[in-house]
Amino acid sequence: MRLMLDFFRAYPGHTVFMLVALLLSGIAEGIGLSTLLPLINVALGQDVSQAVTGVATSGAQRDFEQKVLDVLDALHIAPTLGNMLAILVVGVLIKSIFLLLAQRQVGYTAAQVVTDMRLAMLRAVLRSRWEYFLHQPVGKLTNALATEAQRSSTAFVNGATAITFFIQALVYGAVAFALSWRASLVAIGAGALVIGLSHFLVRITRKAGSRQTHLLGALMANLTDTLQSVKPLKAMARDHLADQALSGDTRRLNRALRKQVLSAAVLDSAHELMFTLFICLGIWVALERFSMALPTVMVLVVALGRAFSFFGKVQKQYQKLAQGESAYWSMKSAIAEASANEETLSEGVTPTLEQGLRFSDVSFGYDGHSVFRSLDLEIEAGCLTTLVGPSGSGKTTIIDLAIGLLRPDSGSIAIDGVPLQEIDLRAWRGMIGYVPQDTTLLHDSILHNITLGDPELDEAQAESALRAAGAWEFVERLPQGMATVVGERGGKLSGGQRQRIVIARALINRPRLLILDEATSALDAESEEAVRNTMESLKGKLTILAISHNRAMVQAADRVYQMSAGGALGLDAEARSGLAK
Repeated sequence: MRLMLDFFRAYPGHTVFMLVALLLSGIAEGIGLSTLLPLINVALGQDVSQAVTGVATSGAQRDFEQKVLDVLDALHIAPTLGNMLAILVVGVLIKSIFLLLAQRQVGYTAAQVVTDMRLAMLRAVLRSRWEYFLHQPVGKLTNALATEAQRSSTAFVNGATAITFFIQALVYGAVAFALSWRASLVAIGAGALVIGLSHFLVRITRKAGSRQTHLLGALMANLTDTLQSVKPLKAMARDHLADQALSGDTRRLNRALRKQVLSAAVLDSAHELMFTLFICLGIWVALERFSMALPTVMVLVVALGRAFSFFGKVQKQYQKLAQGESAYWSMKSAIAEASANEETLSEGVTPTLEQGLRFSDVSFGYDGHSVFRSLDLEIEAGCLTTLVGPSGSGKTTIIDLAIGLLRPDSGSIAIDGVPLQEIDLRAWRGMIGYVPQDTTLLHDSILHNITLGDPELDEAQAESALRAAGAWEFVERLPQGMATVVGERGGKLSGGQRQRIVIARALINRPRLLILDEATSALDAESEEAVRNTMESLKGKLTILAISHNRAMVQAADRVYQMSAGGALGLDAEARSGLAK
């Protein structure tokens, strides 16, 4: 029950309320149950006082019944059939009310658990260092937020339900002890034997649940990657390869689920059979060997039978908890790992970008592989600087270093002469408009894709950004204008249209630095010319850093750097002219 203790520490107030409600529910049920023996005696037509002094009734049983009668007498309640039944009904009613309160609290806490875990996971991942994020499969993160959080919440519900059944089992056990502690000890020993013999099924479920957690993570990671590649796979008639890869993970997951289902079914069947055998044996021993009074035996059967039933339910709920606890610990581990890799965004100097951004003797490498060494590069404020060069020459790495997502191995990066490590990174990034190479849009309206739901941005600002990005003309012609839904990943728009929408998204916050990472790669000649005119109009108003081989971006640039051989070479006008042809 380590998982439940972890939940209790996280939600102490919720836990105390739930336990108090469950305890009061159990007490109410015990009060109603305590009237059962006098009730049976009355129903059988026996005088209660005579029944208490009958020779076939043991001292413990007489004491129990006499205490019940004494309490009734103190309350001026006659031990009649109607009064006994009324007490029984009121006890069940009060029990149901407190049980409802407890179960409502469990439901509210379960909803809070899944919400808190998802938010904790999301925040930990978003605050993590870029190098850490790059190594995390998107499908794994999606699985944690969607599946593991829900399974963790379900495990909490199962654990709370097990506690509910445990308290009810204790109540019935206490009544049985009051009637005959010897018979109760024998019965509880038999019940413990049943639970002990069947506990191996819980271990099987725990292993199957752990296997399920691992396989679900792998399946979701592979599924996410595959779905992003469906179009080329179908185009090349190679979609069957994806089916083969995913089928293997799915079949392994199915085997884990079958073990889980089988162990749960066996536990249900074994409990019912073994508990029934012990109850029947107990009745025979009580009547034939110990000659106990029939009313007492009937109450014992009810009390012990219910106690056995609830103890069995405790084990079943514990089995379900064991099934889901691996998801909880997996998610806790992922949150802890992401938190340990949190990016440091300490307060520092507020950036200005009045002079420019300078790389001085900068070296950087990934996993022991050097990208560039002793790099010197200057991005002047108000100018358009374009980086060109082959793939792998470090163009995108320069952008990541400029943003502060990566830190150089050596050398310095300065904004207006202030080292980047002394800059308030959050404020610096708030001055940046970024246009990535992958122009993925949200399945929403053009307006939402530009504002991203920011309540401080309105349609007028979105229109201004669209005009600046050279996109207003085609948006205006759409039937619903900015309210047009772009489809999944922006599939209803052309590649060039998607890129201009993303450029508008980067411009709407009026950035001081606009970064274009191959953002014009899919534009046609007309759109390319429009973007060039846009860049020309923006020069002097903001600083632009672009990765591009397009003629428009090279011609519009104030400075062009050729990336090669681990360094950057500034190109003169003649070299740039030849590159732009």
